[in-house]
Amino acid sequence: MSDDNPFASSPNTFSNKIMRVLWKLGWILLFRPTPKLFYAWRRMILRMFGAKVGVGAQVLPSVIISEPWKLEVGQYVCIGEGVNCYCGGGLCLEDFVTVSQFSHICTLTHDYEDFRAPLVRRPVVIKKQAWVCADSFIAPGVTVGNGAVVGARSVVVRDVNEWSIVAGNPAKFIKPRKINKRL
Repeated sequence: MSDDNPFASSPNTFSNKIMRVLWKLGWILLFRPTPKLFYAWRRMILRMFGAKVGVGAQVLPSVIISEPWKLEVGQYVCIGEGVNCYCGGGLCLEDFVTVSQFSHICTLTHDYEDFRAPLVRRPVVIKKQAWVCADSFIAPGVTVGNGAVVGARSVVVRDVNEWSIVAGNPAKFIKPRKINKRL
């Protein structure tokens, strides 16, 4: 095929397409219908499909994961109700990360400067103790720093510094995050 052909083959291999179909069946039959508290079962299913999942991770049954073999979830991570992990470009959630309900983490985009709009894979990393609040969008290639907070309904298109709070569309720095140690 010519380089000018807009219908040139996808960068996804045949085996990748088969794995995505098998995962979708596994998600529908084994992952999605489980009771909320069956975290260990869902961790096991994710590991069966190649995800690296740490101890104590809580992935709710309504979480949508595109390609679990490109997902790394650290220890004691919580991924809330209805979160969409579009992780074909690689997604890493380090230890003690919280991703709140209905957030969308996207690791794939298209090269808009090429008329064929080829797929571009850009990994997302959310560092230790960070919190992505409800209904937020994290764009491809973004790193959210240690302890950072992304405010609810924010759109994050640039890296977030550690121990900072960002919010808005596009997300902007609000203030440093400070932890009050009260018992």
